[in-house]
Amino acid sequence: MAITISLVALFGAVLVILLRTRHLGYGSAFVATMFGFTLASTGAAALVDQLITTTLQAIENL
Repeated sequence: MAITISLVALFGAVLVILLRTRHLGYGSAFVATMFGFTLASTGAAALVDQLITTTLQAIENL
């Protein structure tokens, strides 16, 4: 749970930075956010969650 909240904060911060530096427009940010919400409600959500967990464990073991 703590890792999920941290990742949400991290991705949110990256999104804000991209918007402020104008590397990402507001329309693109909206589409990216809606894609994330849509992906979370599909069957792929478990796969994405497992991929993130595996990646974090691999980084932790370095």
